[in-house]
Amino acid sequence: MSITYLDTSALLKRYVAETGSEWVRGLLTSSGASTAFTSHLTVVEATCAFARRRREGFLSAKDHVEILLALDYDVAHWYNVLEVTRNVVDTARTFANEHPLRAYDAVHLATAWLANKQLVQGSQSPLTFICADDRLLTTAEAVGRLTDNPNRHP
Repeated sequence: MSITYLDTSALLKRYVAETGSEWVRGLLTSSGASTAFTSHLTVVEATCAFARRRREGFLSAKDHVEILLALDYDVAHWYNVLEVTRNVVDTARTFANEHPLRAYDAVHLATAWLANKQLVQGSQSPLTFICADDRLLTTAEAVGRLTDNPNRHP
């Protein structure tokens, strides 16, 4: 079983068809099912991304509603959704001072980094940071995270 952290750019691929979508869906639904972590921040970012796609005509009203229902179900039943705590914010600030990060990227990376720290301290496998942003992946690797990009799995 693999342990992953999916940022919003990766998690969106479960719900809309784009490069890497099949790979993400396979990762999340395989028989050796992955333990998938993400942040509560992802719920807001994903909702905004789906609403934008609806406004721009890339999603029908029906598809938009179905995707939001699927996301809500998955958040409640499948993902390990992590809180944005004071420790996450402090770690994100440290990363932001050391690396060229956007605010939400810093929060995702800090959340994954801290979750990994807890897993390893508990003698569990390290998690892999899954993201579709090469710049963020480079930073994740610089702070010691294993990474993968769904865009490399068409």
